[in-house]
Amino acid sequence: MNGQYDVVAFGAHPDDIELSCGGTVAKLVSEGARVAIVDLTRGELGTRGSAELRDREAAAAAEILGVAHRTNLGLADGFFVADKPSLHKVVSIIRRFRPRIVIANALTDRHPDHARASQLTIDACFLSGLEKIDTNQD
Repeated sequence: MNGQYDVVAFGAHPDDIELSCGGTVAKLVSEGARVAIVDLTRGELGTRGSAELRDREAAAAAEILGVAHRTNLGLADGFFVADKPSLHKVVSIIRRFRPRIVIANALTDRHPDHARASQLTIDACFLSGLEKIDTNQD
């Protein structure tokens, strides 16, 4: 889905948004906000379950929360970095959804993916406003 979203929540793994700000997302949706969730990875390194199970759980959670859209960027769990290809993917999402508010993982966390996801999201928010970053979008 393209278009304006009030909020886009980025998480490193498919359960991050539900665990960190699921209540906030549910409240925003109940107040009429158009919310999208973007999972950076499929959580394939998780010790409980599989990537396929996480896919199904993420879809069910999105329905329960009432979000307008959920997508997964398919970055490598445990190994993604804020390199040009990863930043390009996140910049493209930000430009596509045009959110007023962006939510991300905490900058400091015991899990290294969470801090990297946060910094990747922060950097992409900045870069998304630079006209010379070409994503074939406005």
